[in-house]
Amino acid sequence: MIREIATLTVAPEQASQFEGAVTDARRLFLAAAGCHGMHLERVIEVPGSYRLVVAWETVEHHTVTFRGSAAFQEWRALAGPFFTEPPTVVHTEVAVG
Repeated sequence: MIREIATLTVAPEQASQFEGAVTDARRLFLAAAGCHGMHLERVIEVPGSYRLVVAWETVEHHTVTFRGSAAFQEWRALAGPFFTEPPTVVHTEVAVG
């Protein structure tokens, strides 16, 4: 199992609207091939900073299958207008545990 962790930054005054957009977009991730779940975490110390965490079967399910889909375009249309800087994304896997 691979975890995509995206760092997302939005204007703090738009936080609730952004969270609503991610709630609307959740279905896009959950319906995607290879997706095993997603959630959005709010960074407590930095208003407007979030971590989107998505569990993927493989990295390619995210980088090829999902990013090449209409669902990805819809996700970006819903959430993208709120980004104040480009998202950064890393993929992780359990090393110990």
